[in-house]
Amino acid sequence: MRMMQKKTGCHFHPTQRTTQKDNCMNAPDMLILEKIYSHEKAFADEVFMTQPIGHGQVVNYTWAQTLDQARRMATHLQSLGLPRAAKIAILSKNCAHFFMAELAIWMAGYTTVAIFPTEQADTVQFVLEHSEASLLFVGKLDEWHKQSPGVPSDLPRIAFPLAPSNTFEKWDDIVANTHPLSGDPTRDPNDLAMIIYTSGSTGQPKGAMHCFAHITAAANGIIGQMNTNLGSDRTHRMLSYLPLAHVFERAFVESASFVHGRMHIFFAESLDTFIQDLQRAKPTIFISVPRLWLKFQQGVFAKMPAKKLNTLLSIPVLNSIVRKKVLAGLGLDQVELAGSGSAPLPPDLIRWYRRLGLNLVEGYAMTEDFAYSHSQTQDKNDPGTVGPPYPGVAVRISPEGEVLIKSPGQMVGYYKRPDLDAQSFTSDGFFKTGDLGSRLPDGQLKITGRLKEQFKTSKGKYVAPAPIENRLNAHPMVELSMVSGSGFDKAFAMVVLAEHLRPQLHKNEVRQQVESELHALLEKVNQQIADYEQLKMLVVAKEAWSIENGCLTPTMKIKRSRIEFVVQHDVEKWYDDSKTVVWA
Repeated sequence: MRMMQKKTGCHFHPTQRTTQKDNCMNAPDMLILEKIYSHEKAFADEVFMTQPIGHGQVVNYTWAQTLDQARRMATHLQSLGLPRAAKIAILSKNCAHFFMAELAIWMAGYTTVAIFPTEQADTVQFVLEHSEASLLFVGKLDEWHKQSPGVPSDLPRIAFPLAPSNTFEKWDDIVANTHPLSGDPTRDPNDLAMIIYTSGSTGQPKGAMHCFAHITAAANGIIGQMNTNLGSDRTHRMLSYLPLAHVFERAFVESASFVHGRMHIFFAESLDTFIQDLQRAKPTIFISVPRLWLKFQQGVFAKMPAKKLNTLLSIPVLNSIVRKKVLAGLGLDQVELAGSGSAPLPPDLIRWYRRLGLNLVEGYAMTEDFAYSHSQTQDKNDPGTVGPPYPGVAVRISPEGEVLIKSPGQMVGYYKRPDLDAQSFTSDGFFKTGDLGSRLPDGQLKITGRLKEQFKTSKGKYVAPAPIENRLNAHPMVELSMVSGSGFDKAFAMVVLAEHLRPQLHKNEVRQQVESELHALLEKVNQQIADYEQLKMLVVAKEAWSIENGCLTPTMKIKRSRIEFVVQHDVEKWYDDSKTVVWA
């Protein structure tokens, strides 16, 4: 299979050329679009998606209706005279029209660029300009008025039916007046299906390019594992609510449903209606992130104290009844397979759910391998590990302890960043994950930390400390700061107060003034950064960081690992406290 670098505009790391070519030569017999056309014919009248439209009302879309709308939009896109291999962006919360738009983009011969629906205007602008987007689909959004300044004024826009009030071309008007694209247009395995933007080490997004061969291979592998666990030729129900701009949802819900065909995808209307949305869907497969698994548990304990629940579960005659009642209350009583990813899940929390009878497994993957890396299985699922590698995934640990992955879902490279490709891959094509880990004798992987400074919160999003620290350090009361909080729902920052303030902290009026200023600083900084980066609190360090106490390097840079080690036993206490300014 020839390389199509010129056609896609891809940037390949020289050491990847052979690997990438070999992977695409071994592309699946049917790519994802061809499978979709097959479902369009075989399951034409079966409901594929259920979309809430407000006030408890929903709209169902069969496979035939889904493809009809996608085909009509594809015709419209082709009529616009867009550049060859154009990038078309989607800014929307999860909805049925996100799926339809992606299909239309693919059928028309273009590439999808999805933007997180919570991004601020500056990030929206960066992604649109960096990707050279030719058009933007605007969908369900909560703060479009704050995001719209980031959209170039001359960029064409099309509004989904559930978009905020606007003057753009309307999806429904276009499909009502456009003929559907005929035939079954295919794509070359090397064509770019999507660019998924993720944060770089400096906080600037970077775009991982994924071709059709690799997203198909990853989705095939996910479905294969699912069939092994649950049996094939089954119709499953899933609730789509994690951001579709994130690779986790894009791979395990959207792409997996495109490949499987016999899945009924339900969408969540809002955070306020989530429980009702979950009860409507009654999912048989449910994936989530640690933060929600923890919130579910806290919701159970709010109704029944942990000690009482534990006692009831210990009584054989009541055990089954109690388990069913708890899972039914969560809307998870029909779940046959539950998954958690994007961030570490506390082992005790996994054990708690399994005791309730929920088949909860943890996985590990990333944007760069299209979420196809590791997952616990029915026989290899030790809490604290992320299971063995998926079929076809190669893994090794570098001499430095870094986890290196070569996956069938591996990205082509970073868009317009061949320099990052060179840094991110070994000479034989393994991706450098930046994670530290070890492997058990049976092949299960245990993640033990991060090589890089950036970290994930329990929401599954990366936080880049440096840009936030720069904002904090600009305040005259702050000498140094450090952002931390890996595995917690929000990040926090420790600050060293300016030298002139430190000797005066015994005075109540000075201390009160400092607290007041830090409260204002916290609020100001949180308004300037993305929601997933926002800080829960500012912690005032007990003593100044110095070379002498090991908290600064000889060049006066902070030693993150040392500072985090010093305060490790206090962090949970700070999180449990409701204060936004804490004195260490």
